Amino acid sequence: TSFSVAKSFTSTLLGAAVKDGFITSLDDPVTDYIPQLSGSAYDGVTVRQVATMTSGVAWNEDYTDPDSDVAKMGDYTLKYGAEGGLMQMKSLKREVPPGTKFVYKTGETNLLGLLVENAVGLPLAEYAQAKIVEPAGFAGGLFWMVDPRPGNIGGCCLSLRLSDYARMGQFVLEGGKGTVPEGWFAEAGDSQVDFGNSGFGYGYQWWTYPGGNFGAQGIFGQGINLVPERGLVVAYVGNWSRASGGPERRQLLELTGRIAAEAE
Repeated sequence: TSFSVAKSFTSTLLGAAVKDGFITSLDDPVTDYIPQLSGSAYDGVTVRQVATMTSGVAWNEDYTDPDSDVAKMGDYTLKYGAEGGLMQMKSLKREVPPGTKFVYKTGETNLLGLLVENAVGLPLAEYAQAKIVEPAGFAGGLFWMVDPRPGNIGGCCLSLRLSDYARMGQFVLEGGKGTVPEGWFAEAGDSQVDFGNSGFGYGYQWWTYPGGNFGAQGIFGQGINLVPERGLVVAYVGNWSRASGGPERRQLLELTGRIAAEAE
């Protein structure tokens, strides 16, 4: 599975929904598209703030903590069934004002996926077939895990060939072949949130790296690294022993840099 590489696919479908007129603006309130969130900590939060994970809503994504919010996602599904995901997100508290703090939240990408499905009227996988798989020329199919709604899980769990990870990267470098607004990937792959760490940051569900590079990342070792200046895509899958794989991820970024340097 892709784990969180799926987040960058969901972001791309968000762009497609904007291009197709299903979403008017990224500055629309998220409650316009998910009215069930009205009266929750998501009141006043925009689509853009969910896309950049700056909603201001508290969340714990510690994969080693059994009491974390990400660990409780399954508990809510078992307890509430099809409404479990929304019930969990509605229960969260506001931590800081929207737009003021980045906190990585898989639950919010699940909301983003639900938002796109509500706006478009199609499951993410079906919309992806038309907006990514076919125009990018994937060699294999795309399987996207479903939840009890049933709908696709925006924050996780795509299965596709490694070669199609690379085709996704090339599709992004080529601007999306008309399926997203012009300049979408330049914006989505730019640091909307700056980590203050030598060029690292976060865009619209894409991680941003020094030198104008960006990429998709999944725990335990999947990713797509993009070097727009060189037209370079490095796609990889792995089986890391730890979820975060910090040293391994750094090695892959360094390898990408060396390949890019040789391409000069």
